[in-house]
Amino acid sequence: MQKHEFDTKAIEAAIAELLRAVGEDPDREGLKNTPNRVARMYPELLAGYQTDPEKLVNKAMFTVDYDDMVIVRDIEFYSLCEHHMLPFIGRAHVAYIPNGKVIGLSKIP
Repeated sequence: MQKHEFDTKAIEAAIAELLRAVGEDPDREGLKNTPNRVARMYPELLAGYQTDPEKLVNKAMFTVDYDDMVIVRDIEFYSLCEHHMLPFIGRAHVAYIPNGKVIGLSKIP
């Protein structure tokens, strides 16, 4: 999986320009460090794009001889809306019927 480098300076400049575009002064006291804070937020918020699923699973697939449903509830997540570029949080529930294999529970967040 290819690692993507974030261009922090470009993000900072874009956020400062966005603030100006909505009539704000990015140099005023309350916004002075906002472009930098936003630039530091994106690598964390988008960290999942840097995760290699095969490394995450790390051979934690196990052979089983049952077909009972496996359910994991209340998996908390956060992401970024690709349409509005706003963060959102949620909770997911995953269920599957194994086809001879299950993943170790520690690999399901």
